Amino acid sequence: MFRFILKRLLIAIFLLLGMSFITFLLMRLTPGNFLDTLRLDPQISKDTLDHYEKLYQLNKPAWVQYLHWLLSLLRGDLGYSFYYNVPVTTLIVGRMGNTFLLSFSSFLLTWMVAIPLGIWVALHRNRWTDRLVQFVSYIFLSLPTFFIAMILLLWASQTAWLPLGGMTSPDFDHYSFWGKMMDLLRHLAIPTIALSLGSIAALQRIMRGNMLEELGKLYVTAARAKGLAEHRVIYIHALRNALNPLITLLGYEFAALLSGAAIMEILTSWPGLGALMLTAVRAKDIYLVMASMMMGGLMFIIGNLIADILLAKADPRIRLGERSL
Repeated sequence: MFRFILKRLLIAIFLLLGMSFITFLLMRLTPGNFLDTLRLDPQISKDTLDHYEKLYQLNKPAWVQYLHWLLSLLRGDLGYSFYYNVPVTTLIVGRMGNTFLLSFSSFLLTWMVAIPLGIWVALHRNRWTDRLVQFVSYIFLSLPTFFIAMILLLWASQTAWLPLGGMTSPDFDHYSFWGKMMDLLRHLAIPTIALSLGSIAALQRIMRGNMLEELGKLYVTAARAKGLAEHRVIYIHALRNALNPLITLLGYEFAALLSGAAIMEILTSWPGLGALMLTAVRAKDIYLVMASMMMGGLMFIIGNLIADILLAKADPRIRLGERSL
């Protein structure tokens, strides 16, 4: 297990380097740079612009800028934000926790609802409840996440039951501990539900199919023939094998939620990495864009590594040494 994790981490280093290089190249291929906005201001002199150009090394070749950023990264420095005029690390640390909170809450809601729902409809196959759940699932699968968010925001504006955006209320600091928790949950409700509905619809269908497949196998028939209780047959024997394919999706699901959270943060004014990256791309703040992409890639790699480890623990038949990397 240790050797497997070590190999995956070594591969992850090269993946992150490749991602950073491609991101840097794409940003360099776009016309202009951060100073183009400052050049439009007649109050800023040419000497000031030349000073900024030397300070941010924008007058040097692209490969020199990338190598300088890479060497700074090895020292734990992600660079300097031109737009915000602060170190990139300060911005990333302040926003990464908010994005992780939104993604994790949506991830938790998705799996807590989809897995039991998929098992329940599989045990009630072809009944009206099963058909109703599948019909509703088709609807949510066909609707884009941003459209669901807009519907929820419209509903919230009409009912005033939930806040329309942001992470906290203006008087958040004056609340008690439980008051702060409730206020945070109220602001978290709309983006979390909007992110989760499509994933719940897809995941419960996969769970339903896996469960039906396992219930039709011979080992389930043999377990029933031995007189085992039905709940043991379903929830101990069949369920464990039905969950194995879903564990492989865990890392990809979490990474997809991170990318989907970027759009949701912009729609609901959630102060996370998504809104930060949008501002950075518009301002051509290249080092902030690269750092945001690196954080997203790192979470993707960690999610897939966790999925592989959980799959090995859940299924003893898997031999890590024989698996392809």
